Amino acid sequence: MNVEGKRMIDWSEWAKLSTNPDISIDKIDKPEALEGLVVLDLSYGSFSGLFASSLLAEFGARVIRVEPPKGDIAREMTPDGMKINGTGLPYIVESRNKQNITLNIGNVEGKNILRSIVSKVDVLIETFSPGYMDDMGIGWSDLKKVNNRLIYLALNSYGQKGELAERAKKSKWRDYDVIAQALSGFVTTTGIPDEYTEFPEHTRVPTKMGNWMGWYAGGLYGAFSVMGALIFREFSGGEGQFIDMSPAEALMMMNNYAVQFYGLTGEVMGRPANIEPAAHPYCYVRCKDGMVFVAGYTDPNWKTLCTIIERPDLVEKYKTTKDRVNTENMFNIIAEIEKFTRIKTRDELVSIFNLYKGGPGVAVVGEVVTPFETMKFDHWYERDILKKVESEKYGDLIIQWLPAKMTETPPRIKWIGGEIGEDNAFVYLDILGIDRKELDKLRENEII
Repeated sequence: MNVEGKRMIDWSEWAKLSTNPDISIDKIDKPEALEGLVVLDLSYGSFSGLFASSLLAEFGARVIRVEPPKGDIAREMTPDGMKINGTGLPYIVESRNKQNITLNIGNVEGKNILRSIVSKVDVLIETFSPGYMDDMGIGWSDLKKVNNRLIYLALNSYGQKGELAERAKKSKWRDYDVIAQALSGFVTTTGIPDEYTEFPEHTRVPTKMGNWMGWYAGGLYGAFSVMGALIFREFSGGEGQFIDMSPAEALMMMNNYAVQFYGLTGEVMGRPANIEPAAHPYCYVRCKDGMVFVAGYTDPNWKTLCTIIERPDLVEKYKTTKDRVNTENMFNIIAEIEKFTRIKTRDELVSIFNLYKGGPGVAVVGEVVTPFETMKFDHWYERDILKKVESEKYGDLIIQWLPAKMTETPPRIKWIGGEIGEDNAFVYLDILGIDRKELDKLRENEII
């Protein structure tokens, strides 16, 4: 209570109440940032488009998901063939907040229906091969005549122009996440380096990232670019625009300093694996019951780390930052640190590091938790980044929720999943006034 007798709440409680879309301090429902925006997602066999439209849907856009009559092949992409009600796990997540309709855009009548829908939407997202939509007469040059406010996002790793785009068009190259990763240059910087001779030779090769980072980087930049285009449209008097987004290029933007290193030296950075080439030690090391992260790369911090692990001789042996980031020395430094860490548990190491008070430097240690451990942290559920969802269609699932915590327009996930064409009747009636009888005809003619 304050002096006036009013209840006071602490910062963490206020933040949670203010940013939770289901709770409001003043009991008034909060608006959605993109309320009223209509997005048409035509992506096929690519999670870059699905992720882009998912982000827009979280912020309140009405996303109409368009699939062929038999569904998107992306529904089949799932680990170990795991499906729930015929739908793969990734697709269940990336169909959140979306209305699902079917339409055969290769059919003349289907194209006409698409044009009619486009005349009433703000954004179109597609992931087809370069030039595919133009060749069908429903690309940007055609659709902007139907709707000059349209923002058209084309996502493809080869882009829509340039040498690779032309070759992809002629040879009908397919676009997959691994292609985006390879073209970005990232693959050459991931994996076990050749210097780790204790590993078999066939394991010391470049590897892809464990998840679909190419697709997701493209989707992230795609959604961000759509937001920029929307702001410009509002300030410029209502003109839409075309966005050519390559997931490979989006991922390349995240490739840190590897591009500059090559430009300056003419050399390709080696696979760093557990090493940070710009600062060392700044890495994971093995211990008695798993791994811990250690950092002590500046001179004072290196001295502190060496003191903690009872190896003052290493201070002189690897005296400067340049000595420690020398590739030939980095592996030896890890081996020396592990002589101390491998005979202690994670808890013991955290305690030893936290209790150390001597010297001006600071050495850092942190537990490397297993997926089983991190999924049990109450922290993630308190912050609603992980949520246990009960769904009639898909049963009980743990779903990644929303990282953005916003006080005035908090994003929302209103539902997950969606069966093929389950919203046909509602969307076609709402958007185009097509009744159920006409829908039945379209279904019979394999247009929807």
